[in-house]
Amino acid sequence: MKTLPLLGLMLLAGACATDDIAPSVVPAARETAGMGASGDAADDPAIWVHPTDPSRSLILGTNKDAGVYVYGLDGSEKQKLLVGLSNNVDLRGNLAVASNDGVNALSWFRIDPSTATVSHAGDTRLQTVEPYGVCIGRMQGVLHAAVTYKTGLVELWKVTDTGAGPVQISDARTIQLGSQLEGCVIDDAENRMFVGEENVGLWVIDVAGADMTPRSIDTVNSGSGLVADVEGVSLYIGASGAGYVVVSAQSKDRYVVYDRKPPHTVLGVIAVGPSADGTIDAVTHTDGLDVSSAALPGFPAGILVVQDDGNPVSEVDQNFKIVDWREVEAALAAAKAAKAE
Repeated sequence: MKTLPLLGLMLLAGACATDDIAPSVVPAARETAGMGASGDAADDPAIWVHPTDPSRSLILGTNKDAGVYVYGLDGSEKQKLLVGLSNNVDLRGNLAVASNDGVNALSWFRIDPSTATVSHAGDTRLQTVEPYGVCIGRMQGVLHAAVTYKTGLVELWKVTDTGAGPVQISDARTIQLGSQLEGCVIDDAENRMFVGEENVGLWVIDVAGADMTPRSIDTVNSGSGLVADVEGVSLYIGASGAGYVVVSAQSKDRYVVYDRKPPHTVLGVIAVGPSADGTIDAVTHTDGLDVSSAALPGFPAGILVVQDDGNPVSEVDQNFKIVDWREVEAALAAAKAAKAE
């Protein structure tokens, strides 16, 4: 007879008892070209906004078997940077970084605004085996990159980039959580990092503090809508310090949206459905995601970009879906109004 550990039984019982949430469905607006392969290939996107011409903005997306792919806002494929087994990607300004398990390193990329092209700027080897998630941010004027691991370890590195030559990392600080991590995002202005522990929940860490003690924001099966696996984590920065933290709750094909400001209250739960004309399929089983509040052509409030496991068949020709952020805001407003009734 197959048995489950007590913790597993408790989590299952909690899920059955509390998880009756119906997410607000928002339509996909666009999609990227498919990865062109079978298997679990696509993982994590990052949105680069062109500094002077938003129409030339790009979406970088990882292919776990090959490297980093580059797409235009129309979803067309622009480049393939075949650097190896890349899992997560993030960027600040014109510098992007991917966790690369193939060479056990951080792979760096520079984006040239004059040509809107991406080039590989080398790899920084890591001593800890199997870098999984990665996020980058500028805190107190210093660029940092955080690397997450399946062991629950977080390494926070100082990053030095002169704009030419190799990118350097130094002075690592570490935080140890209890189990497998992946998605993370750094809130530069607030010196905070949000980290997803896949089977546990969402944490926030004050990275300016000496001890960087993690604080739990939410746990899976708590009734909020968050369930395992906790995957992609990203930050929408609004006006006057407002904003949202968006988290993928993978097994239920949905996303939980939290307030950027403490205590990071749950503001709503959404799912991404098919496009209004039916030409783009609904999103399932999202790994990574990214969000931007920058005004882009056709998307004045920004976009949400999410990985889609099935396009439409699971693990076949995976891609990324693009959502108009106005649809998300409308869904959150409707959910708030309904709750107030």
